[in-house]
Amino acid sequence: MNTTLDDLAGPGALPEQDARTRVLETAYRLFYRNGLRATGIDRIIAESGVAKMSFYRHFPSKQVLIEAYLELRHARWMAWLDARLSGARSGRAWLEQLPDALDDWFRAPGFRGCAFINGYAEADSDAPAVTVTHKRALGARIEACCGDAGFERPDEAAAELLLAVEGAIVRAQMAGAGAATPPLRRLFARVLG
Repeated sequence: MNTTLDDLAGPGALPEQDARTRVLETAYRLFYRNGLRATGIDRIIAESGVAKMSFYRHFPSKQVLIEAYLELRHARWMAWLDARLSGARSGRAWLEQLPDALDDWFRAPGFRGCAFINGYAEADSDAPAVTVTHKRALGARIEACCGDAGFERPDEAAAELLLAVEGAIVRAQMAGAGAATPPLRRLFARVLG
């Protein structure tokens, strides 16, 4: 499977898709573009072209839909990252290439930051567990690469690199890739040096 940045956007709701998929693809697009709070159920129902009863049969609440969206976003984002860095022959090479992969994402049309950071910030009370699961999965991937690269304390190096990645994502959302990627590359070079 050749995963591209276009896959992160999702195909959108297509007429031949079943009702659940149409709702989820519509929510996927709208939640990422407009935010969780700003996107109402009525708009998702209207744009997906499903009946209200059908919507609630598949997603009994907005929270259930948000969780499904974030799980799908996690799967697509991690698949994109795996595909983007598939040429890395070692943990060190994977880490060296990570800032460039992120820069591609930062520069993609429609980039609106991290769905998981945004989702955590928008949560009314308890954030969906997948927001934390996603960050743990990315941190574990970075830590495994740090271990493969021979760091004496891969957990500490990974914590520093993950913090840099998170900061770069927020910076790219606020000020663009040009403000985020160069410092991220320099920090990675220092840690990997």
